[in-house]
Amino acid sequence: MISFSLTRLRALLIGCLMTAGLLLSPSVAMASTTTQPGDAPSQDAHPPYSLLQMNLCASGYAGCYARTQYPKIIDEVVERIQANDVNAVTLNEACSGDVAEIAERTGYHYRFATVIYNGAPLACKTPGGRGEFGNAVLTMEAIKASEDAPYSVFSGVEQRRWLCVTTARGVDVCTSHLSTDGEAPGTTNSIQCAELAQVLASRGRRTIFAGDVNRRSSCAPKDQWTLTDAAATQAPGIQHAYGNLTAPTLEVERTTYTDHDALVIRAGLPK
Repeated sequence: MISFSLTRLRALLIGCLMTAGLLLSPSVAMASTTTQPGDAPSQDAHPPYSLLQMNLCASGYAGCYARTQYPKIIDEVVERIQANDVNAVTLNEACSGDVAEIAERTGYHYRFATVIYNGAPLACKTPGGRGEFGNAVLTMEAIKASEDAPYSVFSGVEQRRWLCVTTARGVDVCTSHLSTDGEAPGTTNSIQCAELAQVLASRGRRTIFAGDVNRRSSCAPKDQWTLTDAAATQAPGIQHAYGNLTAPTLEVERTTYTDHDALVIRAGLPK
């Protein structure tokens, strides 16, 4: 008689607790035990920072331009920005009008650095009306400041420049496109490489660079990491990413309408 009463009392107590929502059903209990604390970032965790790097071959002069099937190259850039949902984009061999269109279609902010060619800005052609030739940085966050300058030396008639922007998130994003005369000591490329390292070393503690440096050895300052597109199927090893963000990773994406593969870099932000 006592045993029956205790059993019945226990059943009634469990029923009351379940009705009040204080006891989990078996299925909910199983779900709660399979969810690990690390599966979702905490409120104060820094989300990953991501960047897309592409060389567009968009001037209309280079032999690779036919490959772009313009304006398909512009559509490809927009699609890759949207698919990867990146915080920043660095573009080499781009045209200012095309960059403005990309920014408008994606809602990104941008800065453009015009390359001087034979003493003057180079107008992109075939078709014309696309602005001037150069490099660009686009960012999801607002741009608070930007700076660009030529290197002290250049080979041939094309001046090479670097470009850096500072975003509202406190990240410096930089790009450049170095000369193609080889990376042996004393070459224009090697001098530009050393100057680029000085530029990046002078930036903030949240700096990321990506660009076509036309060399395989790194231009990164000694306190920054280096990632390259050595695994690319097109022109491997000469597009690099440097920075002091944390735990960086790099993915190479095969492109359709340009002669360089695309890079996607993801990293954490130092506190």
